[in-house]
Amino acid sequence: MHQLLESDRHLFKLINSEWHNAILDALLPLIRHQLYWAPFYLFMILFMVINYKKNGYWWVVFVICLAALTNVISSDLIKENIYRLRPCNDPTMADGLRFLLSYRPQSSSFTSSHATNHFGMAAFMFYTLRNQIGKTAWIFFIWAGLISYAQIYVGVHYPLDVIFGGLVGFLFGYLSARSFNKIYSLV
Repeated sequence: MHQLLESDRHLFKLINSEWHNAILDALLPLIRHQLYWAPFYLFMILFMVINYKKNGYWWVVFVICLAALTNVISSDLIKENIYRLRPCNDPTMADGLRFLLSYRPQSSSFTSSHATNHFGMAAFMFYTLRNQIGKTAWIFFIWAGLISYAQIYVGVHYPLDVIFGGLVGFLFGYLSARSFNKIYSLV
């Protein structure tokens, strides 16, 4: 376990302190903020209701319930039972840490709720919409991955926080999509 955590810290240092540039320094703090990703989800909600009527409304209900579920699982269940100091608050990480936000979150670092929530949404959207939009559906995972990567880049999460958060989110997004597709089909 110690070796795994040391590898995690090493990868964090590479992403946060070595693999950076001015463009990403300006862009990634914004991408992880709800002001920039909320319009995408609002667009998806409107798109579904307008194009799929009744089943579109049910799709929105599933999305809202999934967002609440993934947030509770990450923030209330996992973080409350597995405490890990965030890199931005860890004095042993202070040397070379680049912290790009104006506030320091005090909650546990494990798991990343951003990763859990966005990968949950990505999996749900992918598995409910891929028959309609084809290969373009992979954009949902790229979106979630970018937001999750930003969490490491700005200094608030370790890579394992994001990976496990993404896996938890993916699992619940996939299961929600399966349930939705069984009950309400968009086809």
